Amino acid sequence: MFESLDDQMKSDIAAGSSKKERILCWVAAIAATVLVLGGLYLGVKMLE
Repeated sequence: MFESLDDQMKSDIAAGSSKKERILCWVAAIAATVLVLGGLYLGVKMLE
């Protein structure tokens, strides 16, 4: 059926999430990154 565990994992991921869910996950990750990096930037600017 599956040649490897990697193929099975890819199949499970594709079946378990829709395109909308994947896009929402990426948007949330990008927003969190911007917030963290922005906070670090502002923190350094306040120290100067």
